[in-house]
Amino acid sequence: MILHELITYETLRFIWWLLIGVLLVGFAVTDGFDLGANMLLPFAGRTDLERRVIINSIGPVWEGNQVWLIVGGAALFAAWPQLYAVSFSGFYLAMFAVLVPLILRPVAIKFRSKHEDAAWRARWDWTLFVTGLVPALIFGVAVGNVLQGVPFRLAPDMRIFYEGSFFGLLNPFALLCGLVSLAMLAMHGSAWLQLKAAGPVAARARSYGSVAALLTLVLYALAGLVLWSWIDGYRVTSALPTGGPSNPLLKTVAHQPGAWFVNYAAHPWLWIAPGLGLAGALLAFLGMRMRREGMALLASALAIAGIILSVGASMFPFILPSSLDPRASLTVWDSSSSHLTLFIMLVVSAIFIPIIVAYTSWVYKVMWGKVDADAIRDERGHAY
Repeated sequence: MILHELITYETLRFIWWLLIGVLLVGFAVTDGFDLGANMLLPFAGRTDLERRVIINSIGPVWEGNQVWLIVGGAALFAAWPQLYAVSFSGFYLAMFAVLVPLILRPVAIKFRSKHEDAAWRARWDWTLFVTGLVPALIFGVAVGNVLQGVPFRLAPDMRIFYEGSFFGLLNPFALLCGLVSLAMLAMHGSAWLQLKAAGPVAARARSYGSVAALLTLVLYALAGLVLWSWIDGYRVTSALPTGGPSNPLLKTVAHQPGAWFVNYAAHPWLWIAPGLGLAGALLAFLGMRMRREGMALLASALAIAGIILSVGASMFPFILPSSLDPRASLTVWDSSSSHLTLFIMLVVSAIFIPIIVAYTSWVYKVMWGKVDADAIRDERGHAY
């Protein structure tokens, strides 16, 4: 028997659905505190030295953290080509609005302290603020739109027709999800600064983070209530061949109230995910108020994981529902690459992801410890 046939097509599809979730959580937990720290830069740092402390707290690690986004995009392209095609074409302007800040971020970090001029540094400080705010908002808006369904349809030959607009993405529920994302990442950035910085920066981060944690708790609960009460979900109403060909049009789908909560009724253990989102935000708040730095950061990371995983648990097996033609909705079972492609990707991932994790862990270990304001003032040991 050929080696790749030892793992069924159905199993490979499920594994890659899980791995995409892991990559999303990895990106949000690692690069999330970079985005959060950028958002807090003009507020937690009130002097040039304090802002340099914030920048140097993320300076050694932000590039490695962003690797998770690159790996996730590559995995999406290879494992779920139809999902990649629909999302990257339909959300083109939104993707561009994310990429521009992510491109500007390294420029701002590198050039911000090159000149002593206060106006020069102020402009880059506000640029860094925008590079944290805009991606955090748009990521949440994208999730809100996916939960409502994306306006696309598929022709019989699998050609994709997207009939939405950029401003159509900015609907009330999507903006609420965007606010959840903003509060969540501000909480995470605050927890990171409380851990890595000292003095006034850590104290202000603690204050802002406490508010952000409570907002995360309230906004996430509110978004769940709105999703339950007013947002219709999707449900497959025909037999779905989990090991069959990747053709979304071979099924029928109904658009129904409460459909996004069917999985929780069928598998009550899935409530662990939203419970983790709520409990993590509460524990992050308590950790900040108690000045338990490690507890606050860990709880914040668990809240992020719970919030993201709760979306996946609600939608399974859907990965991109269609509001125009529910039948064309993409699911785990009918929009993946071939059996052989998924197997090769799994082997490659099994080799290289542990290497990435090991190297990242080593970098964090080497760069561990608080950022010393005196060392920055004396130009010793810090790059920015």
